[in-house]
Parts: sequence; structure tokens; C-alpha cells
Amino acid sequence: MTSWSNWAGNVTASPDAIEHPGSTDEVVALVRAHPRVKAVGAGHSFTPIAQPEGVQLRLDRMDRVLSADTRTGLVRVQAGISLHDLNRRLTSLGLALPNLGDVDPQSVAGATSTGTHGTGARLFGIAKAVAGIQLVTADGEVLEIGPDHELFDAARVGLGALGIVTEVTLQCVPSFLLHAREEPMALSDVISGLDALVDGNDHFEFYFFPHTDKALTKRNNRVPDGTTRAPLPRWRHALDDELLSNTVYEQVQRLSTRKPSLIPRINALSGSLLGAREYTDVSHEVFISPRRVRFRESEFALPRAAAADAIAEMQRWYARTDQYVSFPVEVRFTAADDIWMSTGYERDNVYIAVHQYHRTDPAEYFAAMQDIFVAHEGRPHWGKMHTLGPDHFRAVYPRFDDFVAVRDRLDPERRFGNAYLRQVLGS
Repeated sequence: MTSWSNWAGNVTASPDAIEHPGSTDEVVALVRAHPRVKAVGAGHSFTPIAQPEGVQLRLDRMDRVLSADTRTGLVRVQAGISLHDLNRRLTSLGLALPNLGDVDPQSVAGATSTGTHGTGARLFGIAKAVAGIQLVTADGEVLEIGPDHELFDAARVGLGALGIVTEVTLQCVPSFLLHAREEPMALSDVISGLDALVDGNDHFEFYFFPHTDKALTKRNNRVPDGTTRAPLPRWRHALDDELLSNTVYEQVQRLSTRKPSLIPRINALSGSLLGAREYTDVSHEVFISPRRVRFRESEFALPRAAAADAIAEMQRWYARTDQYVSFPVEVRFTAADDIWMSTGYERDNVYIAVHQYHRTDPAEYFAAMQDIFVAHEGRPHWGKMHTLGPDHFRAVYPRFDDFVAVRDRLDPERRFGNAYLRQVLGS
């Protein structure tokens, strides 16, 4: 029997068959041959957005860079190429994506279709860099969707609901170095100076540890042309990012699972363990961090002005609950965009992401946080756990019904549908 699981292990499936197309033509043939198909990239979403209910199309063979114009920065790739591989190929061409999240195993189509983002008050999610999409529709038609196409603003974050993305054209920028400054701060100091920290840096984010006033901050800024690359020493990377943040942290999480009462003290220690550091490196080496401790995640975009109030409400919940939370909370920021189903649609956002170790049931914690975020007009990341449906999305996405109408036109028989899309889109 064929089987599939996402990275976090919380979503599994037994598809009727697993196919590995290597080209758009092969995808077209498979779509025409089967009544229900679902494409998947790296399986890095925590929701069942890529869970198949028929034949699963794994796009791991569709991993080529098809063309690259170093003058315009336009790069066309197959949809299954991972961000990890793409970043390195772009660097060799003297190019880069303008913004990235903090991990890179996702496929390009998976990252853009779910609205994956990074941080930066004047910057956007990855889908904003999309300049063109090749889409295979339910009847096997191949659409080339560019900025002048009527479906462009719907298709850039398409949730896998409109068709199968087979190729993506990205608007890249010249490669650049980032100066990284990472240091611990008191959470209360971060909140009191939040606007200056967010607006005063190209990229700002922070993590805070529940049941403490401890936070870790990251400020990444572009440097002038001609600046010399000064990467993190190998020993420091091995100590901080491999040993402490992964190997040791895995054992810390296992201990927290066995003895939850120790979590406040463990969090206080974790918030003090990593010291300040600075380095300058190519952008993707600064943005991306290794993440090998498995967890479950829920993340919501809130209006940026709600950041302090929402975090204060979270802190009050941590103080009154008998449930201890061992994973830090991640907080990031992006600018408004024009993509219909992007969490950033017409709104500057703060993103607040909560996590639980994969051996811990996150249901109660995530439900409590969802209540806080929904009260602030929260929009959940499409690849992160939530329980919301179309009534909520219709209220927080002005173009929700327009998106559903496009889906009705392109996939009336729901050949690309699954339980998650029925949950969020209503049918």
C-alpha cells in the first residue's frame, strides 16, 4: 500500500497511486487520466492542504531552472524545485529572492501557493516575487498566467485549489549580503521599542519564551556594495545552530514532555543560553536556519498595530493556565500586498507563530491562541494549523468570494479538492 506523511507527521494519507511527473506534459496526461489528483512538494505544511484523496503527484523530478535573465532578474523554474536548491543556483547567477522565510526545504510552488513569508516592514511574502505561473487546470488545459492575466492575483496564492502549478517565473534581485545582529533582550523592552525596531531594520524578528520575559532578537540589514563577506565562524555555527539549537534542544524538548513542571525553568535557561553574535553573509545563508527538531505550528497574521495587545493577551494566558509551553513564539512583520488570498492582502501585518513539540498534543494551546488571534482579525497561514472555515475567511479576505468563483470556474468537479479545501472554501 502506498503511503505519505508530511514533515511534521501530523498528516498522513494512502493515495490510490503515487506518480512522479517530470514535465508539464506528463502532469497534463496524469490530470486527464485520473478523476482526482493532488500535487505535493516537500510536504512541509502543517495543514492537510496537500493531502491526496486520489492520485498523488510528487513534483520532486520537476526541479530544473528553465531560464534565467541576469539583466532583468526574471528566472523561470519548474514548480518542484526546492528553495534550498534554488537559492544556491540563484547565487551562482548573481541573483537572489528579495525575501525568504527561515527554512528552505519547501518547493517553490508549495511556498508560493500557501503564502510563505519572511519578515521586513517594507517587504513581502515570497509570492509577491512571482511574475508568472504555468497552471494545469482540471480539463488538462495549460494556462500561462502573467501580470496582465485576469487570474494573476488569484493564482499567485492559489492553495492548490485552482489547478496544478507546473512552472513559476520569479522576479529576482541582484544577490546581496546581509549583516546579521542577533542578541537577547527582555520581552518588555522589545515591546516598548517595537516600532523603532521594526521600522529601523530591513528585517526584524524576535522569539519570546512563554512563562518568562526573555526574547531573542534578529536584525538583518543590507550592506553597501563592496562590503566584505564575514560569515559566522564554523565553530560558532556548529555550537549555536547545530549543537544547541538542534541536538541539545531535541533533548530539552523530550525532558519537557516527561516533566512539564520544569518548562518555566527550562525556558528561562533557553532564553539565556544563546549569546549575542554578528556576521555578514549572502542573504539566504542569513535568512535560513537548520530546523531538525520536529514540531507542530499555528501562525496567524494580524494587523501590525495589534502586536502588543495580542502578545499581552498571550502572556496573560500563559500566566493563568496550567498548561506549560516549551517552544518559543516567533514574531515577524511584512508589508501589505495585492494578492487575493495572501495573508498580507491590503494590510501591514505582524505574524505570530506558536509551536509545540511533535510529541505533545497542541490542540488546547492552539485553540486558545486562535481565539486571541481571531479577535484581532487574524488570518491563519494556509500551511499552519487552524480550525477556521469560510465564514471567517469571508470576513477577513475582501476577495474571498471572487477567489471561490474562480475555483468554481476552473475546477467545478473538485478534481483537486480535499478535506482541507472543503474546510476553508466551503465545498
